[in-house]
Amino acid sequence: MTTDGAGRTENRSYHRVLLKLSGEVFGGGKIGLAPDVVRGVARQIAQAVREGREVAVVVGGGNFFRGAELQQQGMDRTRADYMGMLGTVMNCLALQDFLEKEGVETRVQTAIAMGQVAEPYIPRRAIRHLEKGRVVIFGAGAGMPFFSTDTVSAQRALEIKCDAVLMSKSGVDGVYNADPRLNPDATKLEEITYGDALQQGLRVVDAAAFSLCMENKLPMVVFGMEGEGNVVRAIRGERIGTLVTAD
Repeated sequence: MTTDGAGRTENRSYHRVLLKLSGEVFGGGKIGLAPDVVRGVARQIAQAVREGREVAVVVGGGNFFRGAELQQQGMDRTRADYMGMLGTVMNCLALQDFLEKEGVETRVQTAIAMGQVAEPYIPRRAIRHLEKGRVVIFGAGAGMPFFSTDTVSAQRALEIKCDAVLMSKSGVDGVYNADPRLNPDATKLEEITYGDALQQGLRVVDAAAFSLCMENKLPMVVFGMEGEGNVVRAIRGERIGTLVTAD
């Protein structure tokens, strides 16, 4: 990683990354699955793998179920969260299908046992798959209610020793000094430290995910899914979105 005269990062050299994809993107903004969208994401991941990157993925399930939203409509939160976990597995299988159509070997590992469609989550096995050039997709969240897929992304990234966690967002292309949806004068930040983000009260991602990355000095890139080739650019380490670092 090098810096320019202003102290900004010129490039980010990542070998192994954890890519978080939102379920809303998989649905194309609707309930269900948008095959063309998933196909496009798979092509970008496949391109990065062919370039020698090791890629693990966590997929949300918001295009099917969101536990917190179902709770607001009267469902028990625990049961609703388990439904959300199952939704993430459907997205995992869809991404696996399109990745393998691109010629990339893929393994789905889940935190809830479902042997007919996926392996159990075993960190050492996941690392071995990555070393062999396979994409590993983690499903079913943490296998426990009340944990977001943002938090799972940070935890998995740390356990399988990733160089960075890449948080894709829908509708926002990085971290701003204010909410850009409320303040048209909000400015996007190219880089910020975890400490500064906390001090300024900036909402980056789920608080538990943020805390895990900060405490373990794991860099995070927050970027927008919208835009041609943004996923492969983030995996390559190109300057995109906002880089959040420990110092």
